[in-house]
Amino acid sequence: MIVGYARVSTVDQATAPQIPALKRAKCKRIYEETGSGRKIDRPELEKCLDQLEKGDILVVWRLDRLACSLRDLLEIMDRLDKAEVHFRSLTENFDTTSATGRTVFDFFAALTQFERELISERTKLGLSAARARGKLGGRKPKLTPKQIRQVKTLWASRKKTLQEIADQFGVHKNTIGRIVRPKSLKA
Repeated sequence: MIVGYARVSTVDQATAPQIPALKRAKCKRIYEETGSGRKIDRPELEKCLDQLEKGDILVVWRLDRLACSLRDLLEIMDRLDKAEVHFRSLTENFDTTSATGRTVFDFFAALTQFERELISERTKLGLSAARARGKLGGRKPKLTPKQIRQVKTLWASRKKTLQEIADQFGVHKNTIGRIVRPKSLKA
């Protein structure tokens, strides 16, 4: 089945130019949505993607009606690929039902994977450089060294429960548990 998806960004806009084009493309069903492409919650798109079956073709008027970024587009395309659903964009003449369309898509996917790997490398280098300068990542400790000593003293006295100690210091009982647990059990 050929399924269409039309989206406009605001209520002032209309899907008028998109719908006739999707009908000319022989879409049997058309999902219409109003909302920003940057918005993660696109219920009609989700409904559309959930209804697609193996061999179906999803058609959009333009690529920017489906996704707001290359990454978003590739995630949607990956989802379609896994479901064995084809994709067609009318304006850009992008069509994964043809060998050329699949090759172009694979090229975009390779570029995105390359970008992800570059980001990962830069992140690792940045963290490594920060460690070399003595900077540690992660969240700041909830308790000071003095408070940790107090926690250990309270726990050793056996006068308070983990929860009572946690309440006194304004932290979760698991935080206290990690402090008072014997080192042999931490591994």
